Amino acid sequence: MTNATKTITSIPEDRNGWRWGFTPQAEIWNGRLAMIGFLSAALIEIFSGQGFLHFWGIL
Repeated sequence: MTNATKTITSIPEDRNGWRWGFTPQAEIWNGRLAMIGFLSAALIEIFSGQGFLHFWGIL
């Protein structure tokens, strides 16, 4: 009796692909957009001398 071995090959996924739901690709994009938003808020506060909410007239 011989043992048959199966080879399972995975399809390489595009890490930069735009996917919806709880996927690694969606989480990567979520992190990137959060970093852009945080940097934008920090730069607004640095250059305007006001808080983010004051700059937009919310407070």
